[in-house]
Amino acid sequence: MTRHQLSRRTMLRGLGVSMALPWMESLAVWGDETPARQPASEAPTRMAILFSGCGYHRNEWWAKGSGPNMELGRVLHPLNEFRDRMVFISGLYNAEALKGNIHSSQTGNLLSGAPLASGGTIRSGTSVDQVVAQRIGHQTKLSSLVLGCEKANPSVHKNYSMLYSSHISWSSPTTPTPLEVYPALAFDQLFKDTSQKGDQSVLDAVLADANDLRRGISQSDQQKLDEYLNSVREVEQRIQRAGQRGELQGWRPTLTGPNMKRPQDGYPQDIVEHMRLMCDILVLAFQTDTTRVCTLKLNNDHGTLRFPHLGVDYMIHHLLSHTDTDDWLKVNQFFLEQVAYIARKMDSIQEGERTLLDNSMVMLCSSMLNGHHDATKLPVVMVGGGGGQIKGGQNLDYLGNSNRQMCRLYLSMMSKMGVQLETFGDATEPIAEL
Repeated sequence: MTRHQLSRRTMLRGLGVSMALPWMESLAVWGDETPARQPASEAPTRMAILFSGCGYHRNEWWAKGSGPNMELGRVLHPLNEFRDRMVFISGLYNAEALKGNIHSSQTGNLLSGAPLASGGTIRSGTSVDQVVAQRIGHQTKLSSLVLGCEKANPSVHKNYSMLYSSHISWSSPTTPTPLEVYPALAFDQLFKDTSQKGDQSVLDAVLADANDLRRGISQSDQQKLDEYLNSVREVEQRIQRAGQRGELQGWRPTLTGPNMKRPQDGYPQDIVEHMRLMCDILVLAFQTDTTRVCTLKLNNDHGTLRFPHLGVDYMIHHLLSHTDTDDWLKVNQFFLEQVAYIARKMDSIQEGERTLLDNSMVMLCSSMLNGHHDATKLPVVMVGGGGGQIKGGQNLDYLGNSNRQMCRLYLSMMSKMGVQLETFGDATEPIAEL
């Protein structure tokens, strides 16, 4: 509803469903403009947010110029092939994250911009991915997929809960979204339960509201309502029969089932295998349209991962982040290789005239620019076209802008997912350039 708030009784509402009513003499208000809906022939837009803790090499995270000839710092070299499809964003920050100046206080509100409770208390804000999931998640089997490659740490560090540094996705201010770190169980989320919310009849979803409405309208309007609901039911049944005969037209998921084997049970000890499996599951979830929202936490902020495959096994990730050595650069590039791997796989999947990458936004971020706890400007890079809504090859710098809230980016991303909010966190306007 774009221009004014209609009476609740002019719409039938249920879980994830709003059904406009025909004109009725008993209702004082009728009609409004409805937002344009995406054509059925077009694939949906997806949103993926990747996170790696402790920032990046302070001398090698940068971009110069724009377009396919954009020059990138060495941390970003794995994304060279996607320069014309990426957006490098610098200068954004999260004001609330500056208050604690430690890993937990800089991560727990990264995707919400909300104030954090200290003293071991848990209170943050609902993260951008879950705001989107709560509004569009009824369209898919899973409202969102929340993945990680390092287990959560429930301890307290310098008066802040380490759960803040272990979770980027929050379903509510006091509830971190359950994090799946086991690839086999993540795979099972996609395919084990075949029932989907989207299979529910629209009429079944709004039945309770329809019965409430019936008690407050005239007899002639009751008859009109019955005729209207019967016509909707008939259309639903015709669509169902056509689908069974294979007659439906328009966009379909590229896959109807998995194109990879179920991972082995347990927690992978090989970090390379672990990350690649989670990347594959993310792509598979989008490819099958099992969900359109995913977060992948590659490691914890203040994390303890080691990287023997890089020859960097003498120091945990967190301590290494303070060094700005060539070994730290190797680790940074390893994380960026995961983004490139996802982008490459997505770009190989055709969805009509576009690819899955064209129809997605893949963002990588961290809670600080580098391991020296600099959160005055956050590292952000995005790959993908967002369903044709994002212009690639851009290098955007907001450091001198008085409105450089990180939450402005989230308002822009939510808008591209069909979720329109006037404010989010400390932001009141989206990034127009994105």
